This record gives sequence, structure tokens and C-alpha cells, in this order.
Amino acid sequence: MKVMILAAGQGQRMLPLTENLPKPLLAVGGKTLLDHRIEALRCAGFTEFVLNLHYLGDQIRAHLGDGSQLGIEIQYSDEDELLETAGGIHKALPLLGDQPFAVVSADTFTDYDFQMLRNMKLDRRAHLVMVDNPEHHPEGDYAIDEEGLLSLAGTKLTYAGMGLFSPEFFSSLQPGRRMLRELFDRSVNLSEISADYYSGFWNDVGTPERLYALRERRG
Repeated sequence: MKVMILAAGQGQRMLPLTENLPKPLLAVGGKTLLDHRIEALRCAGFTEFVLNLHYLGDQIRAHLGDGSQLGIEIQYSDEDELLETAGGIHKALPLLGDQPFAVVSADTFTDYDFQMLRNMKLDRRAHLVMVDNPEHHPEGDYAIDEEGLLSLAGTKLTYAGMGLFSPEFFSSLQPGRRMLRELFDRSVNLSEISADYYSGFWNDVGTPERLYALRERRG
């Protein structure tokens, strides 16, 4: 199974730390966020990676190369303009192939076992990992119903930026700037998305304050 890491964002909320450095290359515990993410995915058995690049993307490409030094294969999807989450995935579909693939954000930090995604059989067009709502997003995104499907009714949780997708989930999307939230909102009432709840450690590293707090926690 291939995995796409979303790494194209400008990290504007992280300024001034991202003025000359892409957010995925910010460090926690002596390693970049991106290195932490790739290491966890590689340990879970992922060997074929696709990264989308936009803001200061040459730094990420220079940092990782083709992945051979890490025992993996990395392909890049360059975006001349920022295409956001769904738009970036749509552009990268030729690299991702015709089988289900995982998608994870580069700028979250978690101890989630990615083997759970890699070994999952996708019964719907997409599967999302949901977590408890962080302080900065108390309203949450979606609930999970008793059948394990994403729902608008019930106790809301937050999308963790980790999921499994079929290429067909993006088949109706036109090229250009699109958010995943648009597709989720469109599909949630069609029983097209399953979900599960992860109760372990997860951190949205979106601001300098959150990064500093994470560094203190992780050393």
C-alpha cells in the first residue's frame, strides 16, 4: 500500500518559525516532524511514499532525496500553486495508483500505530481516524455512528489528518484548489465513509505555542 504525506502547506500560523523553513522540517526531540512521521510509517511496513510539495518544497526534497537512504521510495507531486488537501491528493493520483492508499498530514505528532491503517480492508470509499477534540477545536468535526460510519449526529470528534482512501473517492473532483472537508461534507450522508476513534496521543502542531509545548513533553 502506498502512503501520501501532505507536506505542501505554507505554515502561516507557525510564523515566524516558517519564514525560511517549511513546517514539516521543524524539529521535535532532535528530529524533524517529517522524519518522525516517515519513521513511524516505515516501521508499520510502508515503503512507497508520495509527498506533495509547494512552500519551500526544495528543502524537503533535499532533506529526503529519493528515500533510498531510508530504505523507502519517495515520489514527489509538485504544486505550482497550493492545491489544499483534496486538490493535492487529486493531482497526485497518477502516482498513487488504482488501489486504496493511506493519507497522513506531515504536521501532526502521534503515537498511532500506522499498521492499523496498512492492514485495514477498506469497505467504503474512505476511512478516517478520529480523535478527541483539542482545545483549539472544541466543536469537533463529525461523529461515528453505531455502524462505524461517519455521521453528523452524535458526539463530535476531530479528524486526525490520517485516513485510508480509494481513488474513486476523488473521481468526481475537478482539478484545482479543493479541501478534503468539501468531500467529507458531500459524502457523510451517503454512507461512503467509515471511521474509528483513536484515544492515544495526538497533537496538531499548528502554532509555535503548540510546538514548544510538544518539545517540552517529548524532550
